[in-house]
Amino acid sequence: MKILITEDEPIVANELETIVRDLGHQVVGIAGSSRHAVQLAQSTECDLALVDLYLSDGITGPSVARHLSEDAHATVIFTTSNPRHIPQDFSPACGIIVKPYTESAVKSAIAFVVDCMETGRSLRPKPRALELSPAFAERWKVS
Repeated sequence: MKILITEDEPIVANELETIVRDLGHQVVGIAGSSRHAVQLAQSTECDLALVDLYLSDGITGPSVARHLSEDAHATVIFTTSNPRHIPQDFSPACGIIVKPYTESAVKSAIAFVVDCMETGRSLRPKPRALELSPAFAERWKVS
């Protein structure tokens, strides 16, 4: 899998790069700003992007995620130490890895994406049209 790392802290970016390569995937680039991330996405064909919420040019991660998802057709996972700052509608992303993260958390997230791609399962959560109370679900055996 081709993976783009969007992270403005060099130590964290290098750590992610090592983890990705240890898993046998290719790092197509490391971007520290939204501008650089968009340029890399246009010049490479990434399958997955690990996108930090805060980049060197501010809280631009959500706009990068939207661009990568819609225009580059890449799967996006946010990496952030403050997930409360992710906008309500972060639908371009399939998940979040909260910093400080462990190597196993990153490996699990990437393995999940690989599994979904190989099996054809959707990476996006399905919206719920109706929220049922537990009492109603139990009575009518709705699951």
